Amino acid sequence: MKVYEKAPAKINLMLDVLRKREDGFHEVEMVMTMVDLADRLEMEELPRDTIIISSQAGYIPLDEKNLAFQAAKLIKERYEVRQGVYIHLDKKIPVAAGLAGGSSDAAAALRGLNRLWRLNISEQELQALGSELGSDVPFCVTGGTAIARGRGEKLEHISNPPQCWVVLAKPPINVSTADVYGRFRANRIEKHPSLASMIDAIESQSFHGICENLGNVLEDVTLPMHPEVQQLKEAMIRLGAEGVLMSGSGPTVFGLVSKESKIARIYNGLRGFCKEVYAVRILT
Repeated sequence: MKVYEKAPAKINLMLDVLRKREDGFHEVEMVMTMVDLADRLEMEELPRDTIIISSQAGYIPLDEKNLAFQAAKLIKERYEVRQGVYIHLDKKIPVAAGLAGGSSDAAAALRGLNRLWRLNISEQELQALGSELGSDVPFCVTGGTAIARGRGEKLEHISNPPQCWVVLAKPPINVSTADVYGRFRANRIEKHPSLASMIDAIESQSFHGICENLGNVLEDVTLPMHPEVQQLKEAMIRLGAEGVLMSGSGPTVFGLVSKESKIARIYNGLRGFCKEVYAVRILT
C-alpha cells in the first residue's frame, strides 16, 4: 500500500514577537496561511522495521536530521509500530527560506503514516505530536489560515484570505531561524503590527486591508544582516506587487498581487535578482 501527501509552503501575513520566555522560546503572535507551492511525499510500507527516505534534491539530509524522518520515528515509537516505511520526498519548497518546508514535510509524514498504518490518531493528537518536532508543524498539520500564539503551537483557525496571486522570491542565501531569534530584542521594536487589523481585513475579505496590515518584526534583524533581502523587497514594490513582506525569519520575500496581468512583469523582473522565483496562489 502507498499513500501520498502534499506538503504546502506557508507564509506569514503577520509576525509579531512579544517577549522571550523562560523556556528559551519566544512568545509570538502570527497569522499564517498556505500557498500552492508544495513538496510531495510518497509513503510505502516496508516489511522490516526501518525508515528510509529518498529525494531527488541533493541538498537535504536523508537521515535523522530530516524532519520527515523525525516524524516517522516519533509516530513509530509513540504508537509502537513495528513496520518500516519508505518515504520519497519530491522537494519543491526552497530550504532555509522562511516557508516552513521542513515543518510541512513533517506534518505530511504524520498525516500520511496515520493513514498508512491505520492508527486513527485525531487531528488534535497529530498537532500535539507535531509540536514536539517544531513550532510550525502543528499549523502545517491542518493548514488553512490561522492565528498562532505561544511559540506557534496554539492555533485559532480563521477565514482564508481572498483569492490572489503570491510571488515568492528567495535570494541565494540561507538564514538561520535560531540566529535571527537570538539577535532579536523585543524592547527595540518601535512599531508592532496589528493583529486585530489583520484579522478584520481577512474576515472582511479586503485585499487592500491585508496589504496595508502586513508586518513582520523579524525584518528588523534579518534586513540589516542581509541587505539583499531589502533590495528584493524594494524591487518587488517597484515592479508592482501590492503588498510585500519577508516570510518568517527570511530570506524569502513574498508579494501579494490582485491581477494576473501583473504577474509576468514581476516574475521576470525578479529573475534578474535571484533564480528562485515562484508565482503561486493562496490556498483557499
